[in-house]
Amino acid sequence: MASTATFHDLDGASVFITGGGSGIGAALTEGFLRQGAKVAFIGRSDASAFVEQMEQETGSRPLFIQGDITDTAALQAAIAKARDAHGPISVLVNNAANDLRHTTASVTSEQWDDLIAVNLKAYFFAIQAAVPQMKELGFGSIINFSSISYMMGNAEYPVYVTANSGINGMTRGMAREFGPDRIRVNALAPGWVLTQKQLDKWATPEGLAAHLARQCLKDHLEPQDIVDGVLFLASKTSKMMTGQSLVIDGGVVVTG
Repeated sequence: MASTATFHDLDGASVFITGGGSGIGAALTEGFLRQGAKVAFIGRSDASAFVEQMEQETGSRPLFIQGDITDTAALQAAIAKARDAHGPISVLVNNAANDLRHTTASVTSEQWDDLIAVNLKAYFFAIQAAVPQMKELGFGSIINFSSISYMMGNAEYPVYVTANSGINGMTRGMAREFGPDRIRVNALAPGWVLTQKQLDKWATPEGLAAHLARQCLKDHLEPQDIVDGVLFLASKTSKMMTGQSLVIDGGVVVTG
């Protein structure tokens, strides 16, 4: 990964990322490490090999805490552990999500609860745990991953779409609540980023061509495109930006 910009205030910053060991989350971990940040992340799958790789490639070792973000006690304990290791968290990235394809008719009450737990509830309780640390610092940046799925009205995953719309409401309300503490809360809504998971599961040649036809910019999104946006939102470069949803999708949707 090549850094496209340097954000000097992120050097030494304490950063916590959910799902920071795979996909876009892994790219975020690397991106922050290359800025000189101290990164901790939580994930369900063993990320020991990724941690070793990052230490070799960046010279910095991220703190991996294995756990399930839908276990609120475990999630908040991980955030406390990150503080013990790296100092009060100044940047929280709620990245982990599950975009499992489903139809409205197929969803059971249990599946609803499971999908909301990972795609919305975990965001709320991660913020609840991180905010006191940011108040101690006197500033902070919270970045909630949303998606353009709800803007497009996509029909392949209604619970996911519902959660992503809810993330934007949460972001706006918390931006108002925590603004007096100089804590900024923004959402970032990616388009279709071609991670390995997307390529393996859902990216057909026909689907890719149809989506690219919708974009104003005729290049597929890569993880680096999203990393750059997150670094901007994390940095004091965007210090007067809060309560917003930053769309990075190549121009599929038009906001404003």
